[in-house]
Amino acid sequence: MEHKEDYELSNTMQGKLLPFTSLSSGLFQTVAPGVHSFTIQIVNIAIIETISGGFVLVDCGMPGSEETILSMLYEKFGENAKPEAILLTHGHFDHVGAIEQLVTLWNVPVYAHPLEMPYLTGQKNYPEPDGSVEGGLVAKLSPIFPNKGINISPYLKEIPANCEVPHLPDWKWVHTPGHSEGHISFFRESDQTLIAGDAFVTVRQDSLYKVIIQKQEINGPPRYFTTDWKLAKQSAAKLADLSPKVALTGHGVPMSGEELSTGLQELVLHFDEKAIPNYGKYI
Repeated sequence: MEHKEDYELSNTMQGKLLPFTSLSSGLFQTVAPGVHSFTIQIVNIAIIETISGGFVLVDCGMPGSEETILSMLYEKFGENAKPEAILLTHGHFDHVGAIEQLVTLWNVPVYAHPLEMPYLTGQKNYPEPDGSVEGGLVAKLSPIFPNKGINISPYLKEIPANCEVPHLPDWKWVHTPGHSEGHISFFRESDQTLIAGDAFVTVRQDSLYKVIIQKQEINGPPRYFTTDWKLAKQSAAKLADLSPKVALTGHGVPMSGEELSTGLQELVLHFDEKAIPNYGKYI
């Protein structure tokens, strides 16, 4: 039985952008050797240590979270710590929220897929989030989420076409479109560690109650921003074929072992029923 979405709109918005948060907000976790996650409200960023003793940052959290990210990095990696580079799974607002401030401070390269470039150079805006899509209160609130592109052209670079990941020779990137055109995920074959972005998530992201308590369950990409469900299904199957042993997703708690493998197989096998909404303007 679906939990009742009994939070009042007046209590969730308060005239601010996404003031609601999850119980995991502020949590720093090590999910695999040299791979860490940090939760900012309802989204996760990743920190991956490099062979040179530094680190790269994967995604940049919520708007206004730059001070939170800086404080975490200084605490965990030393005063004035900064990444060697930033990798983007995609450019939705909750994954690039602090990037303009951070990249100006750090002056480091930002790598993204070529198909994501128009949204990161100010040329295009993302499709509007679908508040009519089947789902819970987060889906209903989604029309207030920003969809405007950003412009970080001075720092932006195309990720290498050969699937190599700059600064991380033991990782590869995988094109996983559907949620966005240029969405990518990152995979380390040596221990089968996956950073999935929003190709699939480990929480029912359209449900405010489940987002807040971080109820763990594998789901397809967030419904209100996903515009190509055929590609999203293919992307989930592509990641399942990698047989990840641990996965950090853009939303939800990290998952590993049998729970991950079984849940991912179930998602792919029943993607139409589990992930694709029954109605919505992008169906």
